[in-house]
Amino acid sequence: MGFMHAVFSSLATDYLFHPPEKPFYTLEEEEGSKKLKLELSAVTYTKFPWYKPELKPGMDVVKIRTERGNDIVAVYVKNPSASLTVLYSHGNAVDLGNLMRLRGLTELSDHLGVNVLGYDYSGYGQSTGKPSEENTYADIEAAYRYLVDKYDAKEEDVILYGSSIGAGPTIDLATRLPRLRGVVLQSAITSALRLVSFALCAAGLERRSYSFDIYKNLEKIPLVSCPVLVIHGTADELVHWWHGQQLWYHSKYRYEPLWIQGGKHNDLNKYPRFRKHLKKFVSDMEIEFPYRRASQSIDHDERSRAISEEEVRSIKSFDVDKSEEQASNVSGKIFRSVGLLNCFKPA
Repeated sequence: MGFMHAVFSSLATDYLFHPPEKPFYTLEEEEGSKKLKLELSAVTYTKFPWYKPELKPGMDVVKIRTERGNDIVAVYVKNPSASLTVLYSHGNAVDLGNLMRLRGLTELSDHLGVNVLGYDYSGYGQSTGKPSEENTYADIEAAYRYLVDKYDAKEEDVILYGSSIGAGPTIDLATRLPRLRGVVLQSAITSALRLVSFALCAAGLERRSYSFDIYKNLEKIPLVSCPVLVIHGTADELVHWWHGQQLWYHSKYRYEPLWIQGGKHNDLNKYPRFRKHLKKFVSDMEIEFPYRRASQSIDHDERSRAISEEEVRSIKSFDVDKSEEQASNVSGKIFRSVGLLNCFKPA
């Protein structure tokens, strides 16, 4: 990849990855068996004494070996009535202990009526190795293969869900799985360079690709061949709303986005609209999705003809000073003009 890529990758890795200094959980073997058990660590109760986590009985806690030689920890939550499975990739400053403390995985399973597999990246929690772009790609690949091999999950019954930095491995894997049921991107980044140098985006250079950049999500998202739901808070203080707008616009099969007015990076789940819209997406995906997408898809030229040139320019080069209401209206009109919901209804 060259000197510049190596240097930027090293700097970006330090900037992007912040695993908890002390893991929020430990792993123990269940008495009388070799099954692993996840126990919340003392630091969890010290830092968050008001939380009363509910560790669901019967959850599978496993270690999975990746092709890069790391052992990652994963938790599988089974929902007896589920027809779909969510593979969840978390943000950059949490581990499975955080997710279990907040009942993130179990609530996701209960609310959406799905099976859920969550995993820790290399270097997070009790996973071995160090976090890096390449390792996260190997991590999600190993987690997905485990779903297929261990739980007989079918590609067309899997939804990939990436939060924040988790959008990187999510989109990368999605480009290689043409029959996925769907993808959810929450508070996602377009790329590392665009995140650390927002001036690049404001100058209208957001579509230029740099060889040394990492997590090139904006370049990859048009290659995803399933419905994509983008969720972003308009007041996100860590990843500007612009990133969500761009990922949504350049998706090939765009589901109605959710822009949460006033939503920040880590508080979207407190908004009722968040839970409602996510549930609606999963319910729509539970319908037998027709794989005749070629005749139903709308390419970028057709999208552009469906709306005015001014609106296309607005969403392509999203003005950081544009009011939330104006920007939301633009994306809403594009969505209504294209009428993509028809793609998700049975013929």
